[in-house]
Formats: sequence, C-alpha cells, structure tokens
Amino acid sequence: MMDTGIDRALLEKIADLTGKPVGAFNIRKDSGCDGRQSTEHIEIISKTDGKSGIDIRVKDGTVGETCHIPVIITKSGVEEMVYNDFYIGENCDVDIVAGCGIHNCGDQTSRHDGVHTFHVGKNSKVKYTEKHYGEGDGKGGRIMNPETVVYLEEGASIQMETVQIRGIDSTKRSTKIVCGKGAEAIVTERLLTHGDQTAESDMEIVLDGEDSKGRVISRSVAQDRSSQVFYPRMVGNAQCFGHVQCDSIIMGDAKIKSIPAITANCTEAQLVHEAAIGKIAGDQLLKLETLGLTEEEAEDCILKGFLA
Repeated sequence: MMDTGIDRALLEKIADLTGKPVGAFNIRKDSGCDGRQSTEHIEIISKTDGKSGIDIRVKDGTVGETCHIPVIITKSGVEEMVYNDFYIGENCDVDIVAGCGIHNCGDQTSRHDGVHTFHVGKNSKVKYTEKHYGEGDGKGGRIMNPETVVYLEEGASIQMETVQIRGIDSTKRSTKIVCGKGAEAIVTERLLTHGDQTAESDMEIVLDGEDSKGRVISRSVAQDRSSQVFYPRMVGNAQCFGHVQCDSIIMGDAKIKSIPAITANCTEAQLVHEAAIGKIAGDQLLKLETLGLTEEEAEDCILKGFLA
C-alpha cells in the first residue's frame, strides 16, 4: 500500500495522508483495492450487487472517528465507474475524507466517475471532504465526474467541502441533498480551471422538512481559455431558510456562466441567492506589488486567498 512516490504524493494532495490512515479506510488504486481497514464502529465492505464500489456502515452513536476513502489512478487508459454508499446511524459525529487523484503520463484518457450516496440518521453530523487533482505530462485526458446524493433525516446535518485543486481536463459535478425536519446542509465548493479545461457543476438542495436550512458557497477561478458553468438551485418545500452565493474570478480568455435559482413552494420558505463574476481588482494587485511582489506573485497570492 502507498508503495511509490507517485502514490504518496497523490494521497497527500487529495486526502492529507502522509502514512497509513488512522481509523477506518479504503484506498482504491487503478480500479483495485490497495488497502482496507474497518473499526469497531465503522465497517467497510465490498459491494455484493455486481457494481464496483463499497458500502460504509457507521454504527449509532459513533463520535470522533474519521473514515478515509481516497481513489488514485496512476496508469493511462484506466476508466471506471464506482458506487459508494454510506449508512450513518443515529447520533453520530464523523468525518469522511474522499478525493481522487490522477497521474497520467500516457496518451490514453484516464477517467473516474463516482456516485456517493449518503443516508444520514437522526441527529447525526457528517463532515465530508472531497478533493480532486490531476497531473502528468502525457497527452491523455484526466476526467472526473463525481455525483453526490445525500438524504438527511430529522435533525441531521452535513458539512460538505468539494475542491478541484488543478489539472482536471473535464469535470461534470452533480450534487443533490434532501433535508428532513430541522436538518441542515452546508456546501462549500472551490474550483480552479486553466488551459482548455471545462467544468460544470449542477447542484440542488431540497428543503423538505420544517425548519430545515441550506447554504451553498461557491468560489471559482477560471484562467486561460477554460470554461465553467454553475447551476446551483435551492428548493423550499416547507418553513425553511436557504442561501446560495456564487463568486468567481475570470482571467485571460476564460468563460464563466453562473445560474443560481431559488424555488419556493411554501409561503414560509425564505430563500436568497447572489452571484458575482469579475476580474482581480487593480488596486489589490498594486497594493501587493508595492510590498515587493511581482505581478505574477501578487495574482497568485490573491487567488490562494480567494480559494482558501
């Protein structure tokens, strides 16, 4: 497990792993299992329905544990479709760290499509982190298409952070969260594209239960000739509160389309959306340059702060 420098570098970037994970984990490498460990409270098993992927079951009352499930692809031409299902018991508080890294030095496309489905029990809290990264000097494409579906029972919550670091040629991201009574969903999306890369993000938060809450914070940077499309939607079907915020920085010859939408199907639904697209302000650059930074260093500093 993690026996090469490439493996270790990818796992550090996408899952902050510098050695064997503590607690439950499943490491997927080039369409196979490269290491797995269950714990007393978190069980990880291979699917038995013929699909590729795993089932993760978290027992009622599990608190303070972390489950790592990263995916790495180190060969050119690997294309896979993976299904991971999470069953979180009641009164839990757990962290789940996913992510996918592709190292492609060949001429064939390497592609990872994944569907993650969460069933979160009553009064449970889940923090879910997913980072995507691509590298390699080959001509083959690096493609990722993640789909995340979350069902929150009464009083449950998910704090979801998705990050595309760089190096992904094409991505189509789909997210749907359904909130029950008193449930809360907070989604933070950070995305960087460069070169000729394309990225699409389709997101829907459905506030079904009374006193449910939803918040989407999307920040992106499009450089060079890359293009991005964002379509976040908040649907209020009961007394609820929802907020969608999209902020983007556009550079070079890039293109960004942001289409936030709110739908109220109840008179007690309070929904807000806002979107902004613009370039880096000249006074920000000037201020940093007066401190001794070059224009390129100043840009990099601003972008890092924006995507932090």
